[in-house]
Amino acid sequence: PGYDHITSGIGAAMIGWFGTAMLCYVTPKEHLGLPDRDDVKVGVVTYKLAAHAADLAKGHPAARLHDDALSRARFEFRWRDQFNLSLDPDTAEAFHDQTLPAEGAKTAHFCSMCGPKFCSMKITQEVREFARLQEQGAGAPSPLPQAGEGDSPAASGVRAVEGVLDGRDAEAGMAEMSKRFHEEGGELYLPAAE
Repeated sequence: PGYDHITSGIGAAMIGWFGTAMLCYVTPKEHLGLPDRDDVKVGVVTYKLAAHAADLAKGHPAARLHDDALSRARFEFRWRDQFNLSLDPDTAEAFHDQTLPAEGAKTAHFCSMCGPKFCSMKITQEVREFARLQEQGAGAPSPLPQAGEGDSPAASGVRAVEGVLDGRDAEAGMAEMSKRFHEEGGELYLPAAE
């Protein structure tokens, strides 16, 4: 199959950006057969996405507000809001429930991709909270392990490795690199050295 619903959806986003007033959806079965109910749904959702992309490209404020609301719901683990704000709420919830079907999973602060230990959004929230407490001078505990603090390496299951920095050394190194970053203008991408 030519995936005409996707390729035409790309073109639809472009012509929508240039001002076309109406988009006519294409199904995955274009030129291959008569579409069924599911094909029509896939075509319509694809074109809803194309129209939304066009609105974003044109700077339509409501489109950006919608995306920001969905991103915020995702970041705050508000699963029901994520489903309802998606272009296809039923499919979004069905995808979620394929791997985390329990009702309690809709209040969990992680998803099935990364799990509770490696969720980038949860880690970001923890880092932001740590930074906020540091700025307030609250003396927030460092997320990095400190030498001589807490459980012994053996008790925590961590083996000491010769030549590996402890938490204080790591923090000092990060502070040095932060200083260097700001001194060099705070640019992520520097020109290549000649």
